[in-house]
Amino acid sequence: MRNKFHFIHSIVLLCILQVAAQDTLVTVTANPGDGILSLLRNEGLKPYEHFDEFVSLNVAKLKDSVHLIAGNSYQIPKVRLENIPIVDSIQDQSKKIKEEESIVFSIFGEKHETVLTKSKRLKGAVYYLVSGHGGPDPGAMAVYDGKSIAEDEYAYDITLRLAKELLAHGATVYIIIRDENDGIRDERILEIDHDEVAYPEKTIPLNHLARLQQRVEIVNDLYKTNKGKYQRLIVTHVDSRSKGQNIDVFFYHHEQSKNGKKLAESIHKTFQSKYSKYQPNRTYEGTFGDRTALYLVRKTHPAMAYIEIGNIKNKKDQRRILDPDNRQALAKWISEGVLLDFEDK
Repeated sequence: MRNKFHFIHSIVLLCILQVAAQDTLVTVTANPGDGILSLLRNEGLKPYEHFDEFVSLNVAKLKDSVHLIAGNSYQIPKVRLENIPIVDSIQDQSKKIKEEESIVFSIFGEKHETVLTKSKRLKGAVYYLVSGHGGPDPGAMAVYDGKSIAEDEYAYDITLRLAKELLAHGATVYIIIRDENDGIRDERILEIDHDEVAYPEKTIPLNHLARLQQRVEIVNDLYKTNKGKYQRLIVTHVDSRSKGQNIDVFFYHHEQSKNGKKLAESIHKTFQSKYSKYQPNRTYEGTFGDRTALYLVRKTHPAMAYIEIGNIKNKKDQRRILDPDNRQALAKWISEGVLLDFEDK
């Protein structure tokens, strides 16, 4: 009994020391090639859970709010008290009192397939996510560092990251354009392939209009299946303009859809607030508005937001699109706008 008491006393003391040690934040120096995700991962933290907190702590030392600068020291977020296991007895020493809820989705890839439950804030909501182009159509093309890059690969990666965020808050999510081999990727240059399919496993047509019609039919059929539920559609594209044109993220909706306008506006407001917080010296110029001429905007039934991420041919926009930390931030900000929209319904 005495040994058991001393064991528990030692564990409690260890926990106290761990908590006390957190009063001073750990700092880490960034090496060339480091990104926020890799830095957090190397420090033993779950990078996607601590991404926003890291940015808040270190925004003054970040380039464009999300890029590390080699040689700078960065503060690492604290490990919260609820993450410290409490030991009640010798038999419990290898167990947490409560395990985190999680579910595995293989479409996100082996490194990212586990989705941890953050909340039930989107319980009952259904989202259809369509990334632009895919299959025989890579979309807009550009060259970066001597290598070809394609719109569909980056739109898909951001869409997967968004899907994971929405699932973590309890939503039902349909990923309409799918690539079972890719998953979420943390590389800058995403390899181009043409093996994407449309939900569930439909071959994507070569003809442009046929591709759009296929997506409309899939979404509208699912919309009927989920009749009576809260349903929204989010379409993600990467724009292509002249090389010299740097653009902010902007959003479209159907001109006659009040709910679509509200969704687009909620995401737009979130981006405005993020820029105000993380880039106070830079004005956010992204807009939201109706663009009913777009086929998917005009023909699909759910209220929807159509998002253009940036200009794939512009060097500044390429940094936003190619950096995996940026793609994660974009997905996180979109998801926060989605949460704002849903909770204000």
